[in-house]
Amino acid sequence: MTSEVLPQWFEFVGGIGIVQTISHSNMGVATLMMNRRETLKSVVAAGIGAAGASKVSLAAMASEIVTLPFANGERPLVAYPGKRPLIRLTTRPPQLETPFSVFDEGIITSNDAFFVRYHLADIPLKIDPDAFRVTIQGKVETPLSLSVAELKAGFEPIEIAAVNQCAGNSRGFFEPRVAGGQIGNGAMGNARWKGTPLKAVLTKAGIQAGAVQVSFQGLDRPVLPETPAFMKALELDHALDGEVMIAYAMNGEDLPWLNGFPIRLVVPGYYGTYWVKHLSTINVLDAPLDSFWMKTAYRIPNNACACTPPGKAPASTVAIGRFNVRSFLTNIADGETVPANKDVGLRGIAFDGGQGISDVAVSADSGKTWIEATLGDDLGPYSFREWKANLKLAPGKYGLMVRAANRAGQSQPLEPLWNPAGYMRNVVEVTNVIAA
Repeated sequence: MTSEVLPQWFEFVGGIGIVQTISHSNMGVATLMMNRRETLKSVVAAGIGAAGASKVSLAAMASEIVTLPFANGERPLVAYPGKRPLIRLTTRPPQLETPFSVFDEGIITSNDAFFVRYHLADIPLKIDPDAFRVTIQGKVETPLSLSVAELKAGFEPIEIAAVNQCAGNSRGFFEPRVAGGQIGNGAMGNARWKGTPLKAVLTKAGIQAGAVQVSFQGLDRPVLPETPAFMKALELDHALDGEVMIAYAMNGEDLPWLNGFPIRLVVPGYYGTYWVKHLSTINVLDAPLDSFWMKTAYRIPNNACACTPPGKAPASTVAIGRFNVRSFLTNIADGETVPANKDVGLRGIAFDGGQGISDVAVSADSGKTWIEATLGDDLGPYSFREWKANLKLAPGKYGLMVRAANRAGQSQPLEPLWNPAGYMRNVVEVTNVIAA
């Protein structure tokens, strides 16, 4: 591994502190900490040298306040180690949203701009990559304990371009409002993930008869003993589909610390709740996982729309699964002025849970007529798909709408759907502009 700065230790104290890192070349232990005795100050990086360089001080700095377009939407932009300034929702655990303008930079979301979502506040304080092991246990013939080096050398790698999206992405737009992190549209990102197929590891361990699920746990832990440990599970057939992977690289680099270093589960097409970070334990089960995070949390109404009338609880629920269809306009911001009576170039992204995007269309007349967009390069069914279109607008005010469909014929509703948890928003988005 080449010399780089790896964050290691977060001690969050009211969002104020100093961050320390170590630059190294031998995958030795790095440290990162927040110091309560210091005040916020500008991000500074001085003296980062070659391999084995000494400590460097950086600051997690709230340099600017942004306002997301819903009530109580004020958020600080904060630069954490390995990240450009991102929109901070909480400090403990760290939850950082990608500024929406990033999605117009390209189909692949850069590592330093990728959103961060933890459930538990006791995130790993120390990981020695050389000593780290992931354990495969439970209903297997041969329990395994594998290092990162063994995962890289002992199995044929795969690489998949795939979107990771928080189930609560866009929750802040729900009306009536619902409990949970009030996120804009930035809890998503698209990356090229490289790693070992989970199927290959499970095959090496040997699955015993009677196995029905595989569960996953990382190194993040609850602060209070009564808080349930974060564990997720996949049905055995899903775990063996050859696409679920134990990822150790992201966009050609080691996983960023805040995105799961040194390995994480990647579940293409499924919401990020299943993408367990700092993956440490894989357990093959002979009964469904009895976990708060499967039986109570991350549940959606058990119907075709995953929705209920606003304010009404669902009659029954199921565990959340694949993404629905989404699309966004990325190169024009809400409230922007565009030239009248001239071609206006529109650009954006669309994605779904793995069927693949087949069509994108735009409208400037409240959906009465639609203009077909041109699709960009296809990086695979789990990736963002770029689209482009041109419109000529007479002087006036317009709501630009974008709607995508996938190869299964699934599309997006013109009116927002509602559920009590604020999951799976996929309404046709509207960007208001003035042509002048």
